[in-house]
Amino acid sequence: MSTTRDGSRLALLFPGQGAQRAGLGRPWQQHPAWQLVPELSERTGRDLVQLLTEADDERLRRTDNAQLATFTLEMVILAALRAELGELPVTAVAGHSLGEYSALVAAGVLELGDAAAVVAERGAAMAEAAARTPGTMAVLLGGDAAKAVELAERVRATGGKVWAANLNAPGQVVVSGTEAGVAALVELAPEFGLRVSRIPVGGAFHSPLMQPAQQRLARAWDQVPLSTGRYPVVANVDAAAHSGDPAGWRRLAVRQLTDPVRWEQSMHTLVDGEFGCTELLELGPGMVLTGLARRIAPQVPGTAISTPEQLAVYAERWRAGREALAA
Repeated sequence: MSTTRDGSRLALLFPGQGAQRAGLGRPWQQHPAWQLVPELSERTGRDLVQLLTEADDERLRRTDNAQLATFTLEMVILAALRAELGELPVTAVAGHSLGEYSALVAAGVLELGDAAAVVAERGAAMAEAAARTPGTMAVLLGGDAAKAVELAERVRATGGKVWAANLNAPGQVVVSGTEAGVAALVELAPEFGLRVSRIPVGGAFHSPLMQPAQQRLARAWDQVPLSTGRYPVVANVDAAAHSGDPAGWRRLAVRQLTDPVRWEQSMHTLVDGEFGCTELLELGPGMVLTGLARRIAPQVPGTAISTPEQLAVYAERWRAGREALAA
């Protein structure tokens, strides 16, 4: 377990699909780390430069595009961070949904090019499953996870298809299901004291409706080698830290397609118990995970890096802290 000289313990966090926006890569085009983008374009057979700089929001909402764009930007930011500060003393890492692939690269379990290839297959498989059985998602606000799960169970008891998909934070649970299932849940939500906000997506991610994507994803995972890694990765499906058994990630990744993302529990795994992380650093577009962390573990400071300017500010602060310790 890595601890800095001042006793702090750092966790790296990587957001998932939904954080992307048009032009998300433009701020990084002049940075040396941008060289990764054409390299990953070649590995995936996709024009990632165009996707990160020219694609509009509508195109980026497509599952396969959103996943590749988000993953690629996260890899650019990770490379830039390491070029600026070296290999930071990280205690553990985690990623939300797609972000778990970035976390596995950061930990050294997956090689960058292999991860990009698997992400491309994952996005395509999920898009294919969504086309076969269209679905949607919604956010439940104002209640705990147990209440959201109970509401989804009530809808399923009447024949609806809807499930808790992301157990994100106190007062925020995302559900997935068919359009009819989610509509029925929206009608019942006030009885449970819950507010609902619809999410404009074309798939019921992290629900049984994604089962058709599992076989294709499993084949993709079978094609890539895995390493033990440098530090533990907290998995979405069980909120447990995994290290020392890289082959287990093949099973966990396939399960992740249909299982809920247990993000609130994952954060507690990072900040409580053996890890006791005292600093959170989110790498990727936006600051969704930093916002969730303020609700889950407000006592732990968090920083989000999505632009070169934010990296420069963080690097300056980091160096100042090291210099203060050395004085």
